[in-house]
Amino acid sequence: MHADRFFSADPTIRKLARNLYLSVKNQPIFAPHGHVDPALFSDPNARFGNPVDLFIRPDHYVIRTLYSNGIPLQKIGISPTDQKVEYDPREVWELFCSQFHLFRATPSGVWLTTSLSDVFDIEQKLSKENAGITYEILTEKLSTEEYSPRNLFDKFNIELLATTDSAADFLPHHQKIQISNWKRKIVPTFRLDSLVHLSNPGWIEEIKRLAANSNIEINNFNTFIQALESRRIAFQRLGATATDFSAESAYTEELSPHQVDEIFQRALKGRVDQQDASQFVAHMLMEMARMSAEDGMVMQFHAGIIRNHNTALFQQFGLDIGGDIPVIVEFTRNLRPLLRRFGNHPNFKLILFTLDESTYTRELAPLAGHYPALRLGPPWWFNDSLNGIERYLNQVMETAGIYKTAGFNDDTRGFCSIPARHDLWRRQAANWLAGLLARHVIDEEDANQMMYELCIGLARKAYNTESNEDGNPV
Repeated sequence: MHADRFFSADPTIRKLARNLYLSVKNQPIFAPHGHVDPALFSDPNARFGNPVDLFIRPDHYVIRTLYSNGIPLQKIGISPTDQKVEYDPREVWELFCSQFHLFRATPSGVWLTTSLSDVFDIEQKLSKENAGITYEILTEKLSTEEYSPRNLFDKFNIELLATTDSAADFLPHHQKIQISNWKRKIVPTFRLDSLVHLSNPGWIEEIKRLAANSNIEINNFNTFIQALESRRIAFQRLGATATDFSAESAYTEELSPHQVDEIFQRALKGRVDQQDASQFVAHMLMEMARMSAEDGMVMQFHAGIIRNHNTALFQQFGLDIGGDIPVIVEFTRNLRPLLRRFGNHPNFKLILFTLDESTYTRELAPLAGHYPALRLGPPWWFNDSLNGIERYLNQVMETAGIYKTAGFNDDTRGFCSIPARHDLWRRQAANWLAGLLARHVIDEEDANQMMYELCIGLARKAYNTESNEDGNPV
């Protein structure tokens, strides 16, 4: 891994970028949005398992690339939902290594290579020839206490890690972490997708789980909202500062109590259509904003994605296997009902994410540059890359300014990729600032302050997490 990777080829900009990067290189990692399993940290004796369980099976970026190049999911240890497929992790690892060239010049390739080098001291490129020895090295290290999840959490210098958890979840692992003697900050995030998307095949079961864990019988829309509000309180007691929701559209609409309860009643009977489902999401976005304005939890909204585009694969294997595809989104008109009511509210904060980069300059930056409640999340998913970060910085910052953004979050399921993702963001942010500094758009003092904010300061503020003098979150 070259020390100047990702910096400009221009020697003047490269030198400035290197200095800016080094000024924040050792800052802690603040990770306010991601999908790491909290069970890894609730048991002090937990281990990651084998290399396949760590690098391949939880990572839908990796799964997507391998599948799209003709490798069946069963070959990499992914079982269909209706059966358990036994697999030999050594064989899966050898297959993965033999196909590692597929990740050349991709973000996944960067994250994997950086993780192997910086965390496990594996410098050689993965290949079929070294699959055996790299498997042995990784397996031996993963079995030791030094490479346990908790010890790597410390090694990575993580200040805060937020997981993403269903609003219906009882959060047993977070409860164990809180009552343990391990003094690290891992917090849940209140995710509503499984309870709001009425077409979700498991919606009724999620409603039952929400009712059980909130101790509220859910038989109409009002009791549904009461149950959600009850669980929000439980999440906050375990440190949650944010909610999360993802939808294809940014359409918002406030329905009458009668209208929304009629939809809810049809859903309980399994009789909703697509119009019901769309209107319910639109109304629930308004409800989410209302609740956040009341209790202060940050509202995150990811728009512009069709989930499970590959229907056959979804039916066979279920969620999170890389079959989600971006779509065009319209924010200006669709979000207006929500912003009309809450955009100026002093206790409301909305962080927007999108896969539709065409909205950066046309809609999102102008909206965030006007409404006090709005922040722009960092490049998400397909855009979380070297070029995607540069496009985001160039298109958003002139209109909104960096202080209307939420800094960076890694949004990953792969725990060992967290340092690599933050490192890429820091290097590209340094490169972008170095370009402004070289052209005298900003001066050195500005550049250093902006570098710190992009690295960690903006994320702390966006997610309502302050730090004490030692840099620890409070």
